[in-house]
Amino acid sequence: MTRWPLTLRGTGAVLLGLLSFVLAGAFTIPALLFFGVLLLSAVALGLGSLYLGHRPDHVRRTFSPEVATAGEEVTVRAHVESRTVLPTMSGRWEDALAPGVEGEATGAFPGMRSGLIAGSHSVDLAYRLTARRRGIRSIGPLRVTTTDPFGFARRTQRLDTPVPLTVAPARIDLGALEDLPGDAGGSMQTATDRLGQGADNLIPRPYFPGDSMRRIHWRASAHRGDLMVRQEEQESNPEAVVLFDRSRDRWSAEALRTPGDDPAFEVAVSAVVSAAARFVREGYTVAVLDVDGAELVEPIEAGDLAAVETMTIAFATVTARRDGSLADAAPLFAGATLGPVVVVTGPVRESDAALLAPIVAHTSLPVLVSVGADPEGLRAASATGWRTTPLEPEDELKTLWSQWAPERGTVGVD
Repeated sequence: MTRWPLTLRGTGAVLLGLLSFVLAGAFTIPALLFFGVLLLSAVALGLGSLYLGHRPDHVRRTFSPEVATAGEEVTVRAHVESRTVLPTMSGRWEDALAPGVEGEATGAFPGMRSGLIAGSHSVDLAYRLTARRRGIRSIGPLRVTTTDPFGFARRTQRLDTPVPLTVAPARIDLGALEDLPGDAGGSMQTATDRLGQGADNLIPRPYFPGDSMRRIHWRASAHRGDLMVRQEEQESNPEAVVLFDRSRDRWSAEALRTPGDDPAFEVAVSAVVSAAARFVREGYTVAVLDVDGAELVEPIEAGDLAAVETMTIAFATVTARRDGSLADAAPLFAGATLGPVVVVTGPVRESDAALLAPIVAHTSLPVLVSVGADPEGLRAASATGWRTTPLEPEDELKTLWSQWAPERGTVGVD
């Protein structure tokens, strides 16, 4: 419904003007007729001043930080440029906030002088909001309600269109795995075993299409007569895998529809990005996979923190999926020897533990993150070698991580 355009003062002026017409006719008082015309003219002039000679406003909106993180605050700034022929009184502005973000998005909008004298005006607005839930959240439109100089009429203007704010999942700074060096059971150890003791970074191998030109070993190439490349990248980049089970039977229907609506799924998403970020900082090349082996993001090279940020942003829109099964996971690791493998899933049953058991032999650190865990299922998984701790939405992931990590001096599974 369209808002009544007159203020209480303007409505009273119109009623008083109409009453003046009635009384002027009833008592034959010309002055009342003149008074009524004057009142109605003033109201009409005030209402017209809000619409005539007013150029469209231009709004430039910025967020700081540009990408929000669930649970953190964001500063929203809006630069409004406007020009009006007639002066306007001060008013109120209000920014519309989508579900999932909270804040005091309202305030006083200053009055403006005539643009014929002062030219265009600019107003800077700012407020803080809290991004409560992950996803793409709309901020805006910005609406400004102003009144005419007489205070008779008001106008609410929509100054812009909604602007998307990306809310990434919370990424927890997990503790370092100081006792798991890169060659502990991961791909570096496999490469070292294959090359023999004492292998160094100068051992060449034949060039294959796709190898970086920076890795060419020119001295060995001249000696062999064929292009040779250094082997060091195999030795220095052990692999870690974070496997995310998004199957619909693990999560609620809300997790299928909209990011941020299922607290359990949000904890799982946070666990995935936090574990991946930790492994990248530890010097692992990290693959983040679905249970069927599909890459959720491109593999992240060791130490590539920019790629970690890209991964976190990409997970702003991740939802559960209608298909997929843990039965697809074990074949992905057949014949491989990896560093840490973290499986993030919902409640784990005893039958699921049996499906995951073959993976343990292929990893130096098997970690099973089960949100809303079934105690029997976790016990069965622990019996096969998984490091398990139940995780609930209210739990502190950082605290539980210290329980999953092996004690100093140990490597892999006891």
